[in-house]
Amino acid sequence: MTLPEILLIAIGLAADAFAVAVCKGMAKGKYEPGYASAVGLYFGGFHALMPTLGYFAGAAFASYITSFDHWIAFGLLLVIGINMIRESMGGEGCERTAADIGPKAMLPLAVATTIDAAAVGVSFAFLKVKILPAALIIGVVTFVSSNFAVWLGTKSSDRLKQYSKLIGGIVLIGIGLKILIEGLIG
Repeated sequence: MTLPEILLIAIGLAADAFAVAVCKGMAKGKYEPGYASAVGLYFGGFHALMPTLGYFAGAAFASYITSFDHWIAFGLLLVIGINMIRESMGGEGCERTAADIGPKAMLPLAVATTIDAAAVGVSFAFLKVKILPAALIIGVVTFVSSNFAVWLGTKSSDRLKQYSKLIGGIVLIGIGLKILIEGLIG
């Protein structure tokens, strides 16, 4: 898998965290760099950790399914992408999440926004992607985009959350199709 592909996956995976970070910015009301960095660290850290955990779980089974691993990677990315697109069409606004960034508030959000990253980590194991650089890229992209999202949330409306999930879903489906086509062609 190439660096541009990993970057696109990172952008797609960061969409959920971006949407929640926008809500955090809206709840906070004014931009504070330390606050934005804390939100970014929670989301970026978990977005680096979860694909790594998924990778090691998937690596245990990779040798048994190499003949159809591209179908699994495609299926996982397709399901995640469709779910993100479906959520973007739901019309629900930004839930007014509390501005609290303590562990009791942020850990559940960080875990909830990274379930799909764990599934991508499983796909990475099947595709034999070097997980440490990939996880670092995913974490950094999520950290940076979450920081930006907090700032944007102090300035924007609920519609941004819907657009970020739509774009993220489309990107993940596109990468899944590319993986499937490459796997079928050989």
